[in-house]
Amino acid sequence: MEIKFSTIVPIPIPEDIISDSEIWNRDLVFEQNQKYLIYADSGKGKTTFVNIIFGLRKDYTGNVFINNENISKFSIQQFSELRKSQLSIVPQGLQLFSELSLLENINIKNRIQNYKTEKQISEMINKLGLSGFENKKTAKMSFGQRQRIAIIRALCQSFDYILLDEPFSHLDAKNTELAWDLIKSEAEQQKASIIVTSLKNDFEKDIIKLRV
Repeated sequence: MEIKFSTIVPIPIPEDIISDSEIWNRDLVFEQNQKYLIYADSGKGKTTFVNIIFGLRKDYTGNVFINNENISKFSIQQFSELRKSQLSIVPQGLQLFSELSLLENINIKNRIQNYKTEKQISEMINKLGLSGFENKKTAKMSFGQRQRIAIIRALCQSFDYILLDEPFSHLDAKNTELAWDLIKSEAEQQKASIIVTSLKNDFEKDIIKLRV
């Protein structure tokens, strides 16, 4: 799966941001089986970038192509199919169901494809230090805990690309490393690409870095 950006400019966005960006108003190709870091200070459009790919933002000029098809022409059903099996996401706001438990939030996603077994889900929960919280409502958990739940949930489907919008903002260094290793391992198994946004550009050396 290939994603192409052709002179995308979000509306509205200041001219000084466009001129300094390595993404806006550029021609770019994102290829499968790669890792990309999209970094910038707050307010430069990192979330907008993710939401354009995921079909949540349509207020832009230019074109985005997925497998040479212009996504502006995609139907709701086409986007639904993409999100079910080719595009996964950890949105900045997480979008968990606060009155449901950790496990219930994960299983809502997993039941779409039955992609992970109970054992595999339990192993991910344990790896990210959430064992013992399976039946706790997410409303009563910290934001860092909820970020880890959202990461596990996003891994409970097949995907060609996983989009992660500042997924480690409330995690310490140890938990960030554990979560990043889990994401990379799943992406490698699926030969999928990772697109992660961050305020910092201090990720590992082999990641492709682009400044918004």
